[in-house]
Amino acid sequence: MRDVAAASGVSPATVSFVLNGATDQTISPATRARVEKAAADLDYVPHGIARALREGSSRIVLLDLDPLFRGSSAEGYITGLDDELSLHGFSLLVNHGTGTLASVVDSVRPRAVISLSGLYSPGREDSDDGGWVDGLAAHSAVQIRHLAEAGHTSLAMALPDDPHWDRLASARLRFARESAAHLGLAEPVELRIPMDVAAVADRLRDLLAAHPSLTAIACFDDGVALRIMRALRSLGITVPDQIAVMGFDASEYGTLAVPTLTTVSIDAVSFGRLAARQALGLPADDIEPSGAQVVPRESA
Repeated sequence: MRDVAAASGVSPATVSFVLNGATDQTISPATRARVEKAAADLDYVPHGIARALREGSSRIVLLDLDPLFRGSSAEGYITGLDDELSLHGFSLLVNHGTGTLASVVDSVRPRAVISLSGLYSPGREDSDDGGWVDGLAAHSAVQIRHLAEAGHTSLAMALPDDPHWDRLASARLRFARESAAHLGLAEPVELRIPMDVAAVADRLRDLLAAHPSLTAIACFDDGVALRIMRALRSLGITVPDQIAVMGFDASEYGTLAVPTLTTVSIDAVSFGRLAARQALGLPADDIEPSGAQVVPRESA
């Protein structure tokens, strides 16, 4: 900071005011520009430890990310969060739920902690993530509504057959059934999908034998949907002529399937940017995530 002050012909205090964006100081635009140019020319980087001691916390925001969250939406959320924090001079640190949160907090002294751990656990409210307004429940309803509007009245909900995903899968099944009930549809049949495609085909065969009126399968995510489509093909069942299949989370792989996969896209980047503003206590009126959108392709 002393080097920047010498190069720009001002005091270190003025450099501090300019580079920290102080609004309570009278500094001319020309002086601000001179300091910013000197800082850029000298590749000035604020001393994080000194700043943390002065401000009482670091310029780090900690995201405690539940291991359940993966895929396009999780990546988009992190991107939006990271980009928005960077605009305000903060860095993002992601804890993937593998360590003790308290120890991470003690180590980095974050400015704020955003916790996505424990969502959809017993005792937690569905509204904790936005619920039926702009949370997972509302996003799940978009998937079921699209199938209903396409004329499907008998649905299955395909979920991963893995205890690791059970909490999130159980929530998705509940949201699908509540959405179907609201639309006047029969309760979606639960279908648990293993990783092995041959085993998926066996379960699909049993499902269709038990529910011959079934015409569509809503899927937990695009990965489950792609396994369903491959298994249906092995059974000689065409998509969407005999069974419609709809994914969720708009992964890039859906465009590579035959037929291409209809799915649901979530504006996760905007949710991340909104979370960053809220964590920093900044106005966020100009950030309004769009609702979940159907990505119409060929499979449903």
